[in-house]
Amino acid sequence: MSVSSDSYPLTGMASRFVEQLTQCRKLKLKVLEGSGKHVLIELPYDTQLVGYPDTGVIHGGVITTLMDTASGCAVVCSIFDKFRLLEISPTLDLRVDYMKPAEPHKPVFGFAECYKLSSSVAFTRAIAYQDSIDDPIAHAVGSFMRISPEMVGEEFRQALIGGDEYA
Repeated sequence: MSVSSDSYPLTGMASRFVEQLTQCRKLKLKVLEGSGKHVLIELPYDTQLVGYPDTGVIHGGVITTLMDTASGCAVVCSIFDKFRLLEISPTLDLRVDYMKPAEPHKPVFGFAECYKLSSSVAFTRAIAYQDSIDDPIAHAVGSFMRISPEMVGEEFRQALIGGDEYA
């Protein structure tokens, strides 16, 4: 899938955010789109992620990690887009409703949006799907703590926005 940086100006920063997280590198998560409104991340199928060897179905914990990461990334992008500030936003709460197992041998996509920013909490909703967002594997809603930009280390800040024209 080709992504235009003009259409999704925060894709680079979102990708660098995901690359900073060890579990995301291990899962080979790839940011396809990043904007102030949403994030779309791809989880490629890998037999090492299978929770049920008899069926080839990816473990539910991996889907939860995808949705938590997409949601947290959406918060970072939303705050940056709105305030031009980089904040770290750990997960306070994440509720995931599973609707069906992912089909084996196919990637899973995590779409998340940050739909509300208060002074101390960001609220998200997310969908994990394969062929169509209208046929979800799981839905999630989450809340993320907003921590002051002063708490972001300089090394992390530079890793995320150092060379980004959008920053």
